[in-house]
Amino acid sequence: MSDLTATVQETKNGFHVDGYEKISYDFTFLDGVFDPENSQLAECYQRWGRVLAVTDQNVYNVYGKQIEKYFDHHGLSLKVHKTKIGEKAKTIPTFLSIVDSMTEFGIYRKEPVLVVGGGLVTDVAGFACAAYRRNTNFIRVPTTVIGLIDASVSIKVAVNYGNYKNRLGAYHAPIHTFLDFTFLRTLPTAQIRNGFAELIKISTCSHLDTFDLLDKYCEQLIDTGFGRTDGAPQEVREAADKINHDGIFEMLKLETPNLHEIGLDRVIAYGHTWSPMHELVPETPLRHGHAISIDMAYSATLANERKLISDQEHRRILNLFSRAGLTMDHHMFDEDILDKGTAAILKTRDGKLRAAVPNPIGTCTFINDVTGEELNAVLRRHKQLMRDYPRNGEGIEAYVDASDTGYTENNKDEVIAVEKAAASAGSLNGNGYLHGGTVNGEMNGHTNGHVNGDTNGTSTIKQKLANGSAAEGISNGVNGFTNGSRA
Repeated sequence: MSDLTATVQETKNGFHVDGYEKISYDFTFLDGVFDPENSQLAECYQRWGRVLAVTDQNVYNVYGKQIEKYFDHHGLSLKVHKTKIGEKAKTIPTFLSIVDSMTEFGIYRKEPVLVVGGGLVTDVAGFACAAYRRNTNFIRVPTTVIGLIDASVSIKVAVNYGNYKNRLGAYHAPIHTFLDFTFLRTLPTAQIRNGFAELIKISTCSHLDTFDLLDKYCEQLIDTGFGRTDGAPQEVREAADKINHDGIFEMLKLETPNLHEIGLDRVIAYGHTWSPMHELVPETPLRHGHAISIDMAYSATLANERKLISDQEHRRILNLFSRAGLTMDHHMFDEDILDKGTAAILKTRDGKLRAAVPNPIGTCTFINDVTGEELNAVLRRHKQLMRDYPRNGEGIEAYVDASDTGYTENNKDEVIAVEKAAASAGSLNGNGYLHGGTVNGEMNGHTNGHVNGDTNGTSTIKQKLANGSAAEGISNGVNGFTNGSRA
């Protein structure tokens, strides 16, 4: 909810207005948010006696019956707007379809829309709420690691426009966010790993205790869905709860003073200096967590070269990425891509690099005084270091597949293109086993690492980079092919 305090003063030629808006919203940790015994969510809707929910079709397929039974138990009528949404369907037509449902439902201005899903769903539905009557309330129930850890913290909502990421959007806070980590029981391991990168991000530059826990329990956290799968050790569950609580709290403390991103030196932008370029270049996009991991690993090498972190700390960071199966390097990450990415981010960050790096682990420094020659030298050293790691630093299930992309009937041309890419990625990534299964990391890593290297698509992308069109698109965009993650 928001309150506005304002003053109006006469001036020589007119008036001057000062307005100050109070933004207030809540987070509640609640395992089993749709368990009929937990009435907290239903209580938010008792006044209205009904609920309009917006959710991802995949989420509805798994949890739809449970959601319907929950609201029926509490005597609330429910209408569900279902959409299949991915980065390519994060568009105005999808936005308008949600607006149509709000109109048909006859939503009142203060009546909250319920948004259930990953960051992409909360992005688009949140923007629809921001635009509808200029300010309609919503309640957020994120269902992915990135949605729970990263997207839930921000008040940014948006859709893509043309070739630009999040070009149309707003700053619009939900009145409440329910954080239910039991959703991770049914999330594919590849998506758990994808979100794990966001926790490395915040802990490396701002919270040493969380980094220590990630380092201690890395494999177990990923294999057990942060301690939520059946048979997960209690010790892992307790560690996961502390990681999640402290990670979100730290993100909120960093973001809250800068909700509208007036300040551009942002600790949580660690990993988001060159990562937009990493997401664009491969013909099949890298998952967001893998793209920012390349950036974070390279930035750690830069910090080590500057003596901001010790050799031991540097290796500790790289080893954690490797153990998590996250990507630290890519065969298409070269000096040309580095140069274009640097040029693009300088536009986004008002002419300064503002590269967040650890100094030491658990604290952050922003680097601006770096030359192209130094960046290239660090890249050469980084690639040399990657020879010590499996798959030369490339990750496991690093590329988007159908679980990331989705589709919408309003966007058929883009759907065809992205589904072709998803089909290709699906064959490369191998089977997306749920927790407890075995991920064929070697097959995925080797195949993903080289499949796009010699294609015409690569040369086409680089041609676009050379004339600046792709870099311009990146410089005006935000990061992420999955879950709407933002830094």
